Amino acid sequence: MTNTSPLHTNIEHRHDFVLLFDVTDGNPNGDPDAGNLPRVDPETMQGLVTDVAIKRKVRDFVDVAHGKEEHFKIYIQSGGDALNAIHRRAYDALEMKSSGTKQNKDDIDKARSWMCKNFYDIRMFGAVMTTGVNCGQVRGPIQITFARSNDAVVPLDISITRVAVTKEEDAKVVVSEETGEGKSGKQTEMGRKSLVPYGLYRAHGFFNPHFAAKTGTTSADLELFWMALQMMWDLDRSASRGMMACRGLYIFTHESKLGNAPAHKLLDRVSIIRNEGVIAPRSFRDYRVSVNETDMPQGVALTRLVEG
Repeated sequence: MTNTSPLHTNIEHRHDFVLLFDVTDGNPNGDPDAGNLPRVDPETMQGLVTDVAIKRKVRDFVDVAHGKEEHFKIYIQSGGDALNAIHRRAYDALEMKSSGTKQNKDDIDKARSWMCKNFYDIRMFGAVMTTGVNCGQVRGPIQITFARSNDAVVPLDISITRVAVTKEEDAKVVVSEETGEGKSGKQTEMGRKSLVPYGLYRAHGFFNPHFAAKTGTTSADLELFWMALQMMWDLDRSASRGMMACRGLYIFTHESKLGNAPAHKLLDRVSIIRNEGVIAPRSFRDYRVSVNETDMPQGVALTRLVEG
C-alpha cells in the first residue's frame, strides 16, 4: 500500500530539521542554579534553551489541542497523577497484576505497548517507566538538541516595584509612644525580573523511522508535531516569556530510512547571517536566513514550513 501523506509527515522516511525561534525582552528558559536568570554558555555568552523546555511546550500544545481524545494523553505533566499511578492504569486495562509479584517480561512488554498507544509524548519522545510499577523503557523517534542563540545575549536582572504589600503588619501605620506621631507603613515592595533584550535561537532535531515503527507513531502524530513547533509559542504566553515566535522550520527528508547524507552536513546548509552594520541585534530583521540548495545530495528533499 502506498503512503500518500506529504513527504515531511511520512513516518517511513528519516527527517532532520532546523528550528529557529526568537525572544524579545523575555526569559526563554530560566536557570534554577543562577537565580532563574536566562541560561547562557559562560564562555561565549550565547543563550541556551534546553530540549526539555522545548518538549514541554510541545506537550502543552498537544494537551490543549487533543488532550481529551484517546491516544493523545500526555504522560509528563505538572499537577497530574503520579507516574506509578499512570503505570498502574496500563496493568489494570490489560487485567494484569501490578503489585505483589515481580512483573515478568511479557507483562512489561504488553504494558509498554499500551503506554505507547495511549500517550503521545511517549510515542514521540520516549520514556523511562521502570519506577515501581514497571512498564519498561521506550526510545522515542524524535530527539531535539539544546537551542543556542546565534549571538551572545545579555542576561538582565531588572528591579521592579509593586504597589500592593504582602504582609498586613507591613502596611500598618506605626504611632510613636514618645511623640505620638504616626509613621506610614510600607507602600511598595521590590521584585526582580530576568530577561534578554533579544536572542535568535537555533535548535536541531531528528526523526528516526526505525524507532517510530517500534512505538507505533503515525503520520498524524508527526503532522501534529510540526504543527506544535509552529503554533505552541502562542499558547505559552506569559509576562516572563516576553515575545517569542517561531522564525524558521526547515525539514530535510531522506528517501532512505538509513539516510542519504550525514545530518550535520544538511543542517549546516541553513545559515544565519547578521546584517552589515548591526552591532547589537534587537529584532529578526537584523538577520538574514538562507538555505543552500545547490548540489543537494541525491535522495534528500527540503520542506520549508516556516520562513521569517
